[in-house]
Amino acid sequence: MKKVLITGATGFVGSHILEHMMHHPEIHVVAACRNKNKLIPEFNGEVRQGDLRDPDYVERLLEEIDVICHAAAWSSLWGHEKESKSLYLAPSLNLIDQAIKKGVKCFINTSTTSATPALSADALNPGIKKPFWPHLSNLIEIENTMKRRSDEGCQMINLRLGLFVGERYGLGLLPILLPRLKTHLVPWVKSGHTSMPLIDGRDIGLAFTLASLKPELNNYESFNIVGPSVPTAREVITFIHNNYAYPKPHFNVPFFIAYPFAHLMEWLDSLVPWEPLIVRTIVHLLENTDVDNQKAFDLLGYQPEIHWQQSVRLQIDTMQAIDAPPMKMVKQIN
Repeated sequence: MKKVLITGATGFVGSHILEHMMHHPEIHVVAACRNKNKLIPEFNGEVRQGDLRDPDYVERLLEEIDVICHAAAWSSLWGHEKESKSLYLAPSLNLIDQAIKKGVKCFINTSTTSATPALSADALNPGIKKPFWPHLSNLIEIENTMKRRSDEGCQMINLRLGLFVGERYGLGLLPILLPRLKTHLVPWVKSGHTSMPLIDGRDIGLAFTLASLKPELNNYESFNIVGPSVPTAREVITFIHNNYAYPKPHFNVPFFIAYPFAHLMEWLDSLVPWEPLIVRTIVHLLENTDVDNQKAFDLLGYQPEIHWQQSVRLQIDTMQAIDAPPMKMVKQIN
């Protein structure tokens, strides 16, 4: 039996990994989180509570652990470079360092298919850092560190996930984008014909479980992980319009106009009391990503089950049921 540690076990990714693994006969799950009261109610297994920014906690946390599923993150869809480094990058790099020192056999990381849109078909391609999105740059720094240190005895597996949808949603593109559609000011970008690789949390849990149990991989491996099919942005927004009456964009702009317009909206943020209408990160997430699950199927046996329409319905129905306010583009610091 493998002892698998899940960091960020109360978050969107971590809770779905936990949910998928906790009944698996070959896995002993250890949930790592700052507040055990926020864990899914069904889980009654081992919990190691603490803060990844505490070096003493991290050293104790990794005792007798075989596999780490790193799902803890502090994220922002724009700016906040200092917070992203201190709350996410530094703890993640220390976790990798301690995993190697403690003899952890495998470290599995949460990344994004948007790391390198133009080269996204091959998940081994290095990501491209974007100064306007510090969180993405930090994700790529973690990937690079994993690759560089993969010959030190700990197998490194990087999972580049699609855009999150489904139950227990957190910071994500759709909850940010939908209230902005109501303003009638958000355009199509490239006519909405670029891909929108959505993935349900339950399929994320499946992917991490398969990666945790797969021993015969290279020292460093990276996979694209998305849903059963990849719709276009136009297909997704049209589906939402037809089923939930959100307005569709009324005009179209190319990317070379969308980026400077979003940059202007960021600059205006200092002059207005509300968040920007659009930021360059949202434009970046709408760039085309030529991704599929073939490599993950061949090497991990990954076969996602949840269609993107089912996931979108679940997410929007949840938002409406709890009357969720418009989601902020910056994760709350607590």
